[in-house]
Amino acid sequence: MTERQREHDGTALPTSRYAALTRGQLAILVPELLLAGHLIDRSGMAWCISAFGRDEMLQIAIEEWAGASPIYTRRMQRALGFAPAVEGQGDVVTIFKGIQLEIGAPPQFLDFRYTVHDPHHGEFHLDHCGALMDVEPMGEEYVQGMCHDIEDPTFDATAVASNPKAQVRPIHRPPRVPAGRTPACAWTVIIDDSHPAAEPIPAVAVNSASRAAKVELAPIDQSDQGVGDYSGPLLSDLDFAAFSRSALIRIADEVCLQMALLDNSFVLALEARAATPEQALDIRRKQTTGSAAMSAYRIARALDVPKDEQGALQLLALHPMLNPSAYVTAELDDTLVVRPSPAHDDDAWISLCGPGWYEPLQAVVRVLDPHLDVEVEPLADDEWVLTVVRRDEPAPEAQELVIAKFSTGTDFAFEGRRAIPITPVQEF
Repeated sequence: MTERQREHDGTALPTSRYAALTRGQLAILVPELLLAGHLIDRSGMAWCISAFGRDEMLQIAIEEWAGASPIYTRRMQRALGFAPAVEGQGDVVTIFKGIQLEIGAPPQFLDFRYTVHDPHHGEFHLDHCGALMDVEPMGEEYVQGMCHDIEDPTFDATAVASNPKAQVRPIHRPPRVPAGRTPACAWTVIIDDSHPAAEPIPAVAVNSASRAAKVELAPIDQSDQGVGDYSGPLLSDLDFAAFSRSALIRIADEVCLQMALLDNSFVLALEARAATPEQALDIRRKQTTGSAAMSAYRIARALDVPKDEQGALQLLALHPMLNPSAYVTAELDDTLVVRPSPAHDDDAWISLCGPGWYEPLQAVVRVLDPHLDVEVEPLADDEWVLTVVRRDEPAPEAQELVIAKFSTGTDFAFEGRRAIPITPVQEF
């Protein structure tokens, strides 16, 4: 039996592509991946507004996040050892830890500050909200749409993952009165058995059957130097440098699966509204190209990836479109060879690419140098090979990236912070 057959047979797990990085590099990469996942919407939703209007865009966004977050939140709980002993009976600390490790709330860009009163009562506020900074210049109706229409049902979806009896309700939220009010918003989190149980939207059941939801990743090596889980107290800020290399690899792979699950939900919502399959495919391609380029832009800058052909292959190896290795089957050396995989079963990003269309792959390598390009050739059995080449003339920046760069997340800089345990206001 070949290694590839063993991997698909479930008797062996492939080595993560992130295992090529040092612990220090991984500590830099993980928050970048969390932010990259958040910025997927800055590409996709722009095209949805154009195709369907603002109201339908809001509904797509609601279904997109609500159809994915319960699944990936539970995955991260299990991976880092803070899942409740009984599924669905998590406390406010469980909920807050999940928020800290999901693409819906990348650290510092959405600067959550937490208060824990007791296991069933807590609060949070945002000292900075990059998402608000993105929509506030667009006008009050867009602020209302994000901070009210989208937040209410998606916070309930977040509760489904930890405790369906949890309610997240606003103390205050934008539109900001007076203008520039800080904190941007504040919320209570209350778990009460008298609350009606939050119900998952239908997309959760569909997405739960995906390969992304079920893919198995290597467990964290608890003997590795550094913190191997998040079973301890809630921290004000996660110090990713404190995690072990093994834990960081697992977190990075899980974050890439969060993106895949989010895209699955996006496709379900999109296809329910598209007039034709061709319209849905066109929007998917634009979203894929824009988000692929944005992720590459931030990863390349954060890790100082060399701006040559070998650096381009390194960037592709680290890119969410090609991770985790247990989900996307690919071989990287002097070329990139992509083979059928669980990601193709899900119709994930990489399944859109190949000899007939490879604009996201071009966009990735061109963030390093506009002279770089790719040549993609078919191999046997739906496999293909990519070679990075250098052109004499520079290519223009992809229109999809130009649109995605609207976000303040494009050049957002993370800062070093101390991880301080959060002490409950009253004893448990």
